[in-house]
Amino acid sequence: MIDSIINSTLLLAVPIVLAALGGAIHRRAGVVNIGLEGQMLVGAFAGIISSAATGSWVVGVLVGGAAGAVAGLIMSLVITRLAANEIIVGLGFNILVLGVVGFILRSNYGVSGTLRFPEQPRIPKLTIPGVSDVPVLGAVLSGKDVLFWLAVALVPLLAWVFSNTRWGIRTRATGANDFATASLGVRTLAVRDVAGSLAGLLAGLGGVALALGVSGLFNENMIAGRGFVALAAFYFGRSRPLPTALACLLFSFFDALQIRMQTNSVFPTELIQTLPYVAVVAVLAWTGYTTLRRRSRVAV
Repeated sequence: MIDSIINSTLLLAVPIVLAALGGAIHRRAGVVNIGLEGQMLVGAFAGIISSAATGSWVVGVLVGGAAGAVAGLIMSLVITRLAANEIIVGLGFNILVLGVVGFILRSNYGVSGTLRFPEQPRIPKLTIPGVSDVPVLGAVLSGKDVLFWLAVALVPLLAWVFSNTRWGIRTRATGANDFATASLGVRTLAVRDVAGSLAGLLAGLGGVALALGVSGLFNENMIAGRGFVALAAFYFGRSRPLPTALACLLFSFFDALQIRMQTNSVFPTELIQTLPYVAVVAVLAWTGYTTLRRRSRVAV
């Protein structure tokens, strides 16, 4: 049972971790990305269609990530070049993507809600010989796909990039004070557009992980608030990669737990399904409380 919950937690964490790390990059550049939900949906839709058309999961991953990057760039350009409000743009983008995807499903594929192809390629799982049968360790390391290992690698990589590279330092400086950074000759709008594209790329890959890695199909409601959970994760982690990823793991643990509880619980299924989101609200409330206490101590 423990191995099963660990495996499910890590599997369900991949889409959220990728999207949250993308949101953290954008936040470091000074933009709160509310459109992660829509960008994940774009990536999932593009990935499932392209992989089914070509018979290759690699094409699905590449196309899904590219589609998310384009979506992220478009949203960023509206914010940076047209000076639109980031909150309104993000919410509008999510609604627009949901409507467009729903229209394409009905007009091009004649389905409502769920799109499933007979021989849908899936991202293969990598089994490590000699490790897969080891309790706990096998559940952690074996049977995972390339996007899982990408998410794992990105956590230390982004932490290093933000601290030790010119791009990372300029991104952080832009988010901290864009006027002062611009006075030093940095093209702050371009920095934010690049960050928006990277956020869209990672969110798109998160959608691909959900479509080609977890479910093997597409549903227009399959993101189910995970983009907003990713938003909460990088807020909780203060846009730092490791705390952000740990917040995603917390949500995924409760998500995996509620799936198992549905099979042998006396509580209504609808009530059990709220467990991960209640956990997110509780964590955010605790974060806000501790932040308020810290500020009060400083003021005193």
